[in-house]
Parts: sequence; C-alpha cells; structure tokens
Amino acid sequence: MSNPKIGFIGLGLMGSAMVGRLQDKGYGLTVIANRSRGNVEAAVARGAVEVSTAREVAAASDVVMLCMGTSDQVESRMRGPDGVIAGLKPGAVVIDFGTSLPASTRALGAEVAAAGGAYLDAPLGRTPMHAKDGLLNIMGAGDKAAYDKVKPVLDDLGENVFHLGDLGAGHTIKLINNFFAMTTANAMSEAFAMADRMGVSRQNLYDVMAAGPLKSGMMDFVKAYAIDGDPGMLAFAVRNAKKDVGYYVQMAEEAGAESIMAQCARRALELSEAAGRGENYVTEQVDFFTAQFGD
Repeated sequence: MSNPKIGFIGLGLMGSAMVGRLQDKGYGLTVIANRSRGNVEAAVARGAVEVSTAREVAAASDVVMLCMGTSDQVESRMRGPDGVIAGLKPGAVVIDFGTSLPASTRALGAEVAAAGGAYLDAPLGRTPMHAKDGLLNIMGAGDKAAYDKVKPVLDDLGENVFHLGDLGAGHTIKLINNFFAMTTANAMSEAFAMADRMGVSRQNLYDVMAAGPLKSGMMDFVKAYAIDGDPGMLAFAVRNAKKDVGYYVQMAEEAGAESIMAQCARRALELSEAAGRGENYVTEQVDFFTAQFGD
C-alpha cells in the first residue's frame, strides 16, 4: 500500500496528535468533527479534508482510523447508513486505536469482512506527546495480511509496533495492561495518603519503596504528583481509567471469570468520579485517598 489515503475519526488529545504526525509524514487525511472542533480546524488548516459523515470518510480512504473513547462510540461510527461500513472501499483496512471490548471488536470485524474490508484492533500505549513524535506503542491484532499492508503507516506512528494474534488480542492485552496499571496507581496513591495519615514523610516512604522490587514507572508517575506537584506525568483521566477497568471486569465476566483484584481499583475510581474528580488525572488519586482518610 503506497502512500495510502487515510481517514481519521476521533481527533481528541491523542487522535489530533496522531493526525499531526501523519500530516508531518505527508499522508493525505480526511477527517470528521466530533467534539474537538478546534483540532479538526487545525488539521484542515494543514491540508486535511473535512466531511460530515463517517461514510464519507470511508469512501475517501484506503485506511480508516478510529481513536474513540468507548466501544459504543466506535460502533456508532461504524454502523448505520452513515457509518464507515456503509462507505467502505473494497480492500480497505479499518483500525480501532481506542481501548474497546474484544467481543465488540470481533463482531465489527465480521461485519467489515462481509463488506469487503479488514478490521484491526491496535490500542495504544504512551501519551499524546509520544504520538507527536511517532513514538507510540501499538498493540496490533487481526488478519496478518491486512496488518502487513498497513505496517509502514503504523511504523510512522509508533516506536514499538506489535502483531499480537487474532482480532481482539490487542484489546485484550490492553485491558489487562490498564487493569494492572490502574490497580498499581491507586495502590500507590493510597500508600502516600496513608503515610500522611500516619504522620510519616511521603519522600521517606518513596525512597524506601523505590530502593526495592516495587520500583516502577507507575510509582514514579504518582510520585511526580504526590511529592513534586506535577500531575501531568500520566495525563489519563479518572473517568477514562474507570471505563477501562470496567471493561476489564466485563471482559473477564464474559470469559466466565471473576476478577478479585479489579474490584478495588474500580471502586476507588467510581467513588472518585462521584466526588467530582472524573476529569482529574489518575495521579491525583492521592488527593482522593487523602480526603477519604480525613485530616
């Protein structure tokens, strides 16, 4: 696939950074507005073409990329008379970069195949800042021939690009990854809050924990806020974290398993959102736990 025409749906923080990277690499883009009007206008100013429906995006594109928040949002853009599937070109590849439910992904994959295209799941690791420089981690899965066809484009977006198996494997691994990450982040946040409650230094606690096997990048993300006052080392909202852990629990239930460990992280994130902290970054969960413990 030489210099494919790309359609992009979902120009939020991550999506707009990816679109900017694709434009830096010389790809022609067709985009559609959702909530982020300013990001669409910035893309259009650099040469992207704006259309009004997902069907039009698909009709203009060899590769259709979605970077949406939920499976419901992806399904709403894929299905229906104005959806991607309705406008799909023969041989086109559709890539879901969001964090979606594997069962939804597999169902959409069958519908895309019936329409003459191929569907890949390729959830992302790292941040919009990495996206701007083409340094994402991309967890690709699905038909290997379709993956190989779009691999050069994925290489322009990611530093570490994986093919993980059959359709849905990428979303499965991403949900397991995010379950572990959000459980760790909440546990570390509670640890700092408990240090306050017990009258010991956050810095001393960190120094001891970081000197042993508990040392991790996630610990350092939370420490960056809890000790250094910088919440942006992990620019991931509590609301999104709650969704991802909820998806993990749902995925487990659909597989006939019950997650014990996810319940704590999910409860903490639900309570935090209910307390008005849904738009806060996960690193700020330290404040949530501090408030829970009282003065």
